[in-house]
Amino acid sequence: MARREGITTLCYLERGDEYLMLHRISKKNDINKDKWIGVGGHLEDDESPEECIKREIYEETGYDIPLEDLEFRAIITFVSQKGDYELMCLFTAKAPDTEPKDCDEGKLEWVKRENIYDLNLWEGDKIFLRKLSESRDFFSLKLAYDKKDNLIEAVLNGKNILDCQ
Repeated sequence: MARREGITTLCYLERGDEYLMLHRISKKNDINKDKWIGVGGHLEDDESPEECIKREIYEETGYDIPLEDLEFRAIITFVSQKGDYELMCLFTAKAPDTEPKDCDEGKLEWVKRENIYDLNLWEGDKIFLRKLSESRDFFSLKLAYDKKDNLIEAVLNGKNILDCQ
C-alpha cells in the first residue's frame, strides 16, 4: 500500500479525565521528535480518514475501536515556511479499560487533561486541544509555522486567533 503524503489522521483517546499521549522518542528523523501527540498517521491509498485512524489506533495501541465510536472533530491544515503541507483529520474516541500495548514510535502514557499543557507540545496543538475541551462542535483550524517551527498564524473557522491567545 502506498501512503498518501500530506493527508494524516490523529486521535486523542479518552479515559475519564485523561488522554492517551504518545511521547515521540523512538523514530529517527521524526518531525515530532520529543513532542507529545495523540496517535495516528498517514492515509493509505484505499483508506478513508476513519479507516486510517482505526488502523493507526490498532497498530500503535492494540485497541480495536469500532468505526462508529470515532468522533470526527476537526480538520487541521498545517503549512510551514519549510515547504511542508499537511491536512489532518482530528478524532477523539473513548478508550477501553485495558492498558495499551507498547508502541514502537514512542512511549504511551495516560495524562490528565489539566496536565497536558505541561508537556512538550507543538504550539498549534495547544490551540486544538483547548478547542476539543471547550466544545463538541466540528471546527477547521489552519496553523502556519516558520522555518524554525515557531507558530506564526492560527486561523480558526476563518478567523485569525493568534493575536487573541
